[in-house]
Amino acid sequence: MAEASNWYPTSVPENPYDRSPVGVLWDKGASDIEGQPGQPIETSLDSQPKTHTAKIKKPYLCEQCGYRASSKSALSYHMRTHTGEKPYKCHICDYSAARRNRLANHLAKHTGEKPYRCGECPYRTTQSYDLTKHMRSHTGEKPYKCDQCDYSTAYKSCLDVHHRAKHTDEKPYMCGYCGYRAAQKATVFIHMRTHTGEKPFKCDICDYSAAQKTTLDGHVAAKHTGEKPYMCGECGYRTTHKSHLSLHMRTHTGEKPFKCDQCSYSAAQKCHLDNHLATHTGEKPYMCEQCGYRTPWRGHLSLHMRTHTGEKPYMCTECGYRTAWKHHLFRHMRTHTGEKPYKCDDNLRQMMLAFKD
Repeated sequence: MAEASNWYPTSVPENPYDRSPVGVLWDKGASDIEGQPGQPIETSLDSQPKTHTAKIKKPYLCEQCGYRASSKSALSYHMRTHTGEKPYKCHICDYSAARRNRLANHLAKHTGEKPYRCGECPYRTTQSYDLTKHMRSHTGEKPYKCDQCDYSTAYKSCLDVHHRAKHTDEKPYMCGYCGYRAAQKATVFIHMRTHTGEKPFKCDICDYSAAQKTTLDGHVAAKHTGEKPYMCGECGYRTTHKSHLSLHMRTHTGEKPFKCDQCSYSAAQKCHLDNHLATHTGEKPYMCEQCGYRTPWRGHLSLHMRTHTGEKPYMCTECGYRTAWKHHLFRHMRTHTGEKPYKCDDNLRQMMLAFKD
């Protein structure tokens, strides 16, 4: 491993001309790393390529998959995707790589070094392509465009997810507990918390915790700051979330974009349509692992789980009474307000008095 010093990244220099932070300095021999050997890879916005000015000829063809390359060495690297060859070995663990620069990136995980540095903010990373993607957060560049609508994004993975979710019915990711399917892996990961009860997002003001960060943000705004920045221009309704306002507006427009394909039912929200579809299928995909209780609705399972966890998130501010269910708190509050909303009909009252006599 003595040769490693010929190509392993060294310290992060500064540009002596504009004093902006720049990228990593590579020593001689780094022929497969971007930039010239011994030259710093700059990361300021001025150093980002503006346009692709010419097409590069790609005369080298892979006969196994049709991939074309502009150089013989690039084709050689590509062939390792077919042969599985990984000649670059980590001397600390059993990791191996097909390319030398990937091994260099991996070694940074052992050293903790993050040689690639953004010239616009403090962001640092171990890998050059992560820095390239990060720079788009400054430039606003969104090179990946949907060919079916006007959606565009900075990341190819986001475009793939968008296409699956909006233009196909493909849902390749499935929950192993209940069969729930989603277009995004992250969605299933979050869904799994309905089974595990995991709530990793903690409020730093009270003991509230949530399965999703957006839910925690809503809690903080509703319970602690009181901030509701999104307002309906029709009725003055205010909310902590922009998406909630969009859903609310449908109460004014009457829009119900989610249609049942088995009857004439339509809904303003997709979750309402999903709940309705269970009336046709009889399916109850959400199951409690502790007692076998099943339900068509995820929200019902979340409520049911409180019978096992003992969680009582709703509290009376007058006396400290706590309950697992919001409607129980509303009912309890009447013991303080004296409200009696249920009134006896006069005719019924007369009948009851006559019965007593």
